[in-house]
Amino acid sequence: MSETVYLSVFIAVAAVATFATRIIPFLFFERHTEHPLIKHLGRFLPAAVMALLATVFLQRSGDWAATVPGADAILAGALVVIIHLWRRNALLSIATGTAAYMLIRQTDILEIGFAG
Repeated sequence: MSETVYLSVFIAVAAVATFATRIIPFLFFERHTEHPLIKHLGRFLPAAVMALLATVFLQRSGDWAATVPGADAILAGALVVIIHLWRRNALLSIATGTAAYMLIRQTDILEIGFAG
């Protein structure tokens, strides 16, 4: 099997497995949507996931040896919070924060701004 075919099959299997783990709970719990636990999870889980991402991932991956330590992580995290409070859309706020974080890390825009 060539490397291209192997990688294509691997990506396809990973995509199907990822999609299956996302859709299976909806198939099994479709008739239980009025259950108090499901309502509770639906209300509080998105905020908990965002808090986990902000506190663990961003703070661990921030550049703490930069001119302004951790500014890349702190600015992206603050942007997520601001956009989420403004629009109340978890997908939008996470996508915007991720894009801002990647822009900051890939372009070193903070180093240019604070270099003087």
